[in-house]
Amino acid sequence: MKSKVTLKEVVGTKIIYAVLLVCYYWMWARRDWHSYYETIQNTVVIFTIIFFALQAIRIYKYSKEEKDELAIQNLRRTDAIGLKVMIAADSIIAFACAVKCIDEAMAGYALVGMILVLAVVRFIIFCVMDSKGV
Repeated sequence: MKSKVTLKEVVGTKIIYAVLLVCYYWMWARRDWHSYYETIQNTVVIFTIIFFALQAIRIYKYSKEEKDELAIQNLRRTDAIGLKVMIAADSIIAFACAVKCIDEAMAGYALVGMILVLAVVRFIIFCVMDSKGV
């Protein structure tokens, strides 16, 4: 792998982290058990270990490369937008919990789901801003 690691790749892999978070939350919060759950859990754990090892190598390689200053500025703008969206979503989820519209388990699923949605939206916004050179 002699290809250069881009910031777009680093931001895109955050989606995989979010999917893993959703998988682990599902494993911890579920209230039933089926025999195939163990296979799913083992697959997720093995994938996580392999993915983290490969990511460590890629991030180490990225840290040694020259940085794209415009891409870093765009990522900061994207993160600012994402922070505002996440604060609004957390406030709505907290309010829904306070007035008993949703229970604790659904609030947890809403939070990790929002993290997954935000990771995808963050990647899309970053790609659009980076391609336009904003």
